[in-house]
Amino acid sequence: MQQKKSISFGFRGWMLIIFQAIGFLAFTAFTNYPMNLLASSGFYGGWTGNPEAGEIVGTAVVSNIYTIAAVITIVIQLVLSRFMGKIKNMKGVSMVLGAIAMILAAFITFYPPTMTQNANVFWLIMYALEYISVTMYATFSIGVLIGQWFPRRKGTVMGIATLMFPIANALIGFIAPNIFAMDFAGEQPMPLLIEYAMSGGMAGQNTWMPTMLPFLIVCVIGWLIGLIFVKDYPEQCGCFRDNDKSITPEIAQRMMEEEIKAKETTVWKTGHTMASKDFWFVTIPAGVLLMFAVGAMTQTQPIFEMVGMGDQYSTIMLCIAAAGIVGSFVLGVVDTKIGTKKSMIIAMFMMLLSGILGYIGASSNNGSLVLAAFIILGLFMGASSNYTVSAAAQYWRREDFSSVFAVVNAIANLIQAFGPMLIANLLFGTAGVAGVFIACAIGGVISVILMFLFSPKSVKETDDKYRKAAGKALDDELAHRL
Repeated sequence: MQQKKSISFGFRGWMLIIFQAIGFLAFTAFTNYPMNLLASSGFYGGWTGNPEAGEIVGTAVVSNIYTIAAVITIVIQLVLSRFMGKIKNMKGVSMVLGAIAMILAAFITFYPPTMTQNANVFWLIMYALEYISVTMYATFSIGVLIGQWFPRRKGTVMGIATLMFPIANALIGFIAPNIFAMDFAGEQPMPLLIEYAMSGGMAGQNTWMPTMLPFLIVCVIGWLIGLIFVKDYPEQCGCFRDNDKSITPEIAQRMMEEEIKAKETTVWKTGHTMASKDFWFVTIPAGVLLMFAVGAMTQTQPIFEMVGMGDQYSTIMLCIAAAGIVGSFVLGVVDTKIGTKKSMIIAMFMMLLSGILGYIGASSNNGSLVLAAFIILGLFMGASSNYTVSAAAQYWRREDFSSVFAVVNAIANLIQAFGPMLIANLLFGTAGVAGVFIACAIGGVISVILMFLFSPKSVKETDDKYRKAAGKALDDELAHRL
């Protein structure tokens, strides 16, 4: 007997969404947050000098390490993309990556980058390893699970999960200036990194660790949720794809088995995927969105200090976070209702508008316009991480999703990786705040053009060509996604 179709996600589906959301929190807390903490104490530059003089790890150096680690991560993802069809247990891969990420996150939590020169070098190495592991965990392996559980409703699901990005940035924006920059007796703001370095103890441990520890605890809980409640496929725990109970469990089980078998002979190998022009038309804009969303959010404090609004930073971050929450959910629903391409084009125009308003505000020293630009940036920031999953699930077959997503995610993250370095170099160079927004506007123009060039119909034609060459049957599986 058939069961009614459900519009909910089901208990296990919600557990997967929470698992993904807390994964995004881990990514934000242990890659972006250290830069915000250092910026909140005024350290933008060097890292190898005398701690007594305040010459410790700075945000500019950490942003460069961020980019180097990201490039390494992309290489790993591209290598893995060649074997996605042979990976039988992506949940197990997620658990291993998550365990490594949590161990390294614990190191970053308990050992701040404020000691001797050799200790700072070691901290940067651990930071790079954490970036690699937490990125593979939060934005890659769990993303594959999302696509396998919610192939049609991935936009809404990711729209909910990515609410964590603006929430995390709001928490970071509040904690960094209001807690980290004060002693815990509440007596006075202080340059705590320098003070503890001069005291001869573990530099900054009294204040760095308590601000990082809550994030670590929540992220470990998220990892445990994934371990206990999530499976590779919903059918493995008595659930249904998209929580669609209109089919029988027997049919659902058969569909899962057919998909697993078909993945082993996917026609969208890494080379075929990268040879498709439409792959590039959709992936580059997704990466550019991430580049400016992530890059700008790593430097929010110095940007608003430069436009004379540093004393309102906590309130500003709450405003940006609120915009991010709205944007993440609304653009996710738009993605599900009218398609990924249209949702992405809306986000690209937001990026363009943000760049224009921000440039005008920075050029005229109008902090209100810069704030308006960041609120618009917040709207597309919340949704920017949706699109690598959504595009691969929307325009490619289920059996090809994991292989295509591995490449889309790798290239988009490669572009994104240059965000913090680009923003930091523009901001602290001659371009300043205005230069940051000029780059954002240019990115918006390029992305809009590429998204209009992207053609789902062309993807289907390429898919037919590859399947015919491989001796596979042609069908209309992709026709309804045009």
